[in-house]
Amino acid sequence: MHLDEYPRSSLLELQSDLLEQYEQFKAKELKLNMARGKPSSEQLELSLPCLSILDEQSDLFASDGTDCRNYGVLAGIPEARSFMGAMMQEPAENVFVCGASSLNAMYDTFARCYCFGQLGSTPWCKLDEIKWICPVPGYDRHFAILESFGVQMINVPMTEDGPDMDIVEQLVASDAAIKGIWCVPKYSNPTGTSYSDDTVRRLASMECAAEDFRIFWDNAYAVHHLYDEADQQDQVLDIALACKEAGNINRYIKFASLSKITFPGASISAFACSAENMAEAQKRCGAQTIGFDKLNQLRQVRFLKDMDGLADHMSKHAAIMRPKFELVIKKLENDLEGFGCSWTKPKGGYFVSFTGPNNTAKRVVSLAADAGVTLTGAGAPFPYKNDPDDAVIRIAPSLPPLEELEQALEVFCCCVKIAAVERLLDKAE
Repeated sequence: MHLDEYPRSSLLELQSDLLEQYEQFKAKELKLNMARGKPSSEQLELSLPCLSILDEQSDLFASDGTDCRNYGVLAGIPEARSFMGAMMQEPAENVFVCGASSLNAMYDTFARCYCFGQLGSTPWCKLDEIKWICPVPGYDRHFAILESFGVQMINVPMTEDGPDMDIVEQLVASDAAIKGIWCVPKYSNPTGTSYSDDTVRRLASMECAAEDFRIFWDNAYAVHHLYDEADQQDQVLDIALACKEAGNINRYIKFASLSKITFPGASISAFACSAENMAEAQKRCGAQTIGFDKLNQLRQVRFLKDMDGLADHMSKHAAIMRPKFELVIKKLENDLEGFGCSWTKPKGGYFVSFTGPNNTAKRVVSLAADAGVTLTGAGAPFPYKNDPDDAVIRIAPSLPPLEELEQALEVFCCCVKIAAVERLLDKAE
């Protein structure tokens, strides 16, 4: 029986039972966290040998003879560029290896476009307005970058194949102020969606009113599979190949990192782009830095070795993550049937996107916080933290141990039910 079919008397009775259960949770004084997609301690321990690998291998020289203890090598040592290139489906010469954070690389890339323009185009800071397409639900830190520069963000809904391309194509063809789009092409944050080949080709070939339109291709979860077979089933078409075939080779800029692979905050990141874009990026970056941490580049590559080594390492991550995601799906299915909710069932990545009844997300997050469970803020997966339906909540199951995750999910489901019942009772008055 669906909740909408309950008579008012039954809703009041259910509300009383749920509030009693909720008070029992509060009495436990829990301190549980499902707010952000952090690797668990168990995952971080997988990479501990990385910290000592340079002690074990006294040769601190890169493959080209560069002394990694010293200044120089702006775009990264050869083995790091090759490794990140293999991971990003790019030749090494099109790869620039940065510091630990791909978010930092994205911010800096946007700032270069904003301050200097791209390949002779007008710097965006000199334009009357800048607009950007933001597939939603999406990644809050992407939106924060745009908001910090005063960019007008345009919501475009996600579909099972990626952003709604009918809407995207119409927007970019008609407005030269639209300068780009955020894309998380594989296991998108937070829906877990992987872009279809058709979506990638349409992004690469669509007519854009802005000649300097850019696709910021944040492939953060490209190797974060939950199931081994996903590696074959969910291959996303290479955006560089699609752009080349469409005659728009300068349209894309890829980003990736090892942050959730080895150590967040202590790994390496990279961006990749066309030869023309890379030449300009190196010119601009040369004024910003002499080069990034080459010892860490050497450390990371010697630890992971190659793509086979990376795949083996990520299978160990998957063995830790998989039971957590399966627990989330099982708990939601068992506890929330009939309450007007839906959720994604990702094959990889770090999140489950949960959609409750309209006008309940803020209430759920508040209730959960009062019961000792921290969730990502309601509205976070939308620009300006404004979910027009107040319905979407991003669930991040990676950090807590299974036992704590189960407790957090019990609280979460109770809060969802309370908010859903309250909503119906308010409507009935």
